[in-house]
Amino acid sequence: MLYLLGDLAGQVSVLNVFRYITFRTGGALLTALFLVFLFGPRIIASLRLRQGKGQPIRADGPASHLMTKKGTPTMGGLMILFGLLAATLLWADLSNPYVWIVLFVTLSFGLIGFYDDYLKVTKATDRGFSGRMRLLIEAIVAALAAAAVAWLGQDDLATALALPFFKDFVINLGLFFIPFAMLVIVGAGNAVNLTDGLDGLAIVPVMIAAGSFGVIAYLSGNAVFADYLQIHFVIGVGELAVVCGAVIGAGIGFLWFNAPPAAIFMGDTGSLALGGMLGSIAVATKHEIVLAIIGGLFVLEAVSVIIQVASYKLTGKRVFKMAPIHHHFEQLGWTEPQVVIRFWIIAVVLALIGLSTLKLR
Repeated sequence: MLYLLGDLAGQVSVLNVFRYITFRTGGALLTALFLVFLFGPRIIASLRLRQGKGQPIRADGPASHLMTKKGTPTMGGLMILFGLLAATLLWADLSNPYVWIVLFVTLSFGLIGFYDDYLKVTKATDRGFSGRMRLLIEAIVAALAAAAVAWLGQDDLATALALPFFKDFVINLGLFFIPFAMLVIVGAGNAVNLTDGLDGLAIVPVMIAAGSFGVIAYLSGNAVFADYLQIHFVIGVGELAVVCGAVIGAGIGFLWFNAPPAAIFMGDTGSLALGGMLGSIAVATKHEIVLAIIGGLFVLEAVSVIIQVASYKLTGKRVFKMAPIHHHFEQLGWTEPQVVIRFWIIAVVLALIGLSTLKLR
């Protein structure tokens, strides 16, 4: 919306700043942060009143959680989505189709997570609706987004998979691009969902990944920088940096209330939405494999669950004391702050490695 003020730069030269993605990214960050700070306490109070006993705690989870986290309201992702959506609509170029694709995935996954959280709260159980049905709906949303990205893409990149560390080499997936992109988006959504198990554990790595992909989107959407770095130039994706800025601002605001001891949990409402958002941005910018590096912490969490389930079904034995893996370290004696901060450090290191692929080509 404010982007249109740039059209008046001929009359008022200072308004030219609204044409710059960097300026609008900063504006989106501050706007989302302000909105979450301003309305966060009211949202938390409303959710606490409506949820009563708060989010049901896993009976098979760490015993300490039944004491320290009982009664904490969930669906805090609504705060993040509110700040993200308002800031994006205010600062982004709304004529850019990539913005709407990412918002479509983010809000759709958020609705799926909201319904799951709603069932858990109303039925007082840690299980939501059918996992298969949830995955099916996520897959449909992801397929629509992937098809839109393929339709918008340049002929040589529309259905291609770009590889990090290689300048020009790409793999044209053809029709297989749609299921591949679906896997990236759905996998990212559920990986972040699995990571959200401790106060502040998921939101900071999400912000780190969003900041990294904000840089990637900006560079990939700029012909000069893309040519200099020898990365693939994708027309229009630079605007996604504004979305990433909004995520960071909303995330900082949420972290204020989610810091230990958390006043509210993100819930599936937030974790599915943010994971789906990261996956869709990775697909749009042609950096799907880099997402696996930058979001390596989320991959680790998801893989730990897969290994645990497969091992138990095949051998009757568990590889980890508890899955996802952050609970394993809790069982080893790490305190919650130790697990959270050390995982944050891992997320920073992985983000730096992922960003380094932009130059190492």
